[in-house]
Amino acid sequence: MQKVKIDVRNLNLTIGKQQILKDVNVQIPDKKITVILGPSGCGKTTLLKSLNRLIDLYPEMKVTGSIMLDDIDILHTKEDITEIRKKMGLLSQRPYPLPMNIYKNITFGLRISGRRKKRNLMKRVEHYLKQANLWDELKDRLKDPASCLSIGQQQRLCLARGLAVDPEIILADEPTSALDPISSTAIEEKFLELKDYYTIVVVTHSLQQARRIADHVIFMYLGEVVEQGPAKEFFENPIEERTKAYLKGLFS
Repeated sequence: MQKVKIDVRNLNLTIGKQQILKDVNVQIPDKKITVILGPSGCGKTTLLKSLNRLIDLYPEMKVTGSIMLDDIDILHTKEDITEIRKKMGLLSQRPYPLPMNIYKNITFGLRISGRRKKRNLMKRVEHYLKQANLWDELKDRLKDPASCLSIGQQQRLCLARGLAVDPEIILADEPTSALDPISSTAIEEKFLELKDYYTIVVVTHSLQQARRIADHVIFMYLGEVVEQGPAKEFFENPIEERTKAYLKGLFS
């Protein structure tokens, strides 16, 4: 039986009188790529932000339910929220490299956690840039500002920076929406390699991308989870009428 890494139970999220998430129940399998799919405004990104409690940044939001990360309910734990977030690397729609050079972007989190020996840091920089397929491109440019990189390189640099703090989970919110096709393919291929080591959750509105990379699919519409399950079953034998209509392109 597939191990569950994240188990969301009866999650409801409201702002004022508007309900954003409605009784969401989903299970995210360990060391697989789970794609959260659905039209714009259906709650995909809000669900993703709930997984590492970025919703805490919005005090007007009211949340009920539970999010179990392994055996810890992260919505009701006394554990330091920073420690929880360390377990989850986040990749945004647009890359946000730190305003410093390439080397310091990768070592920033390492230094904060007390790892400061130069020889070890260099080995880590090489390792994580290789994981992001950037080492050959950047090994002679480590002192260059990260801002001088292309958007596609910046996104892979942000991925390397996230991996450098040893997360268990990678959360990616439309990670290729701002990228050219070649850079998008590079990110997708990297996810397919990394899923052997990390649980990966990707928000996308692209059916084509979901078909290419998903092991597990969660389909949302108007704040509700309509259907979820293994990608092959989801795409080949959808159960719900709204899922069938979405897959046929009748709404987006």
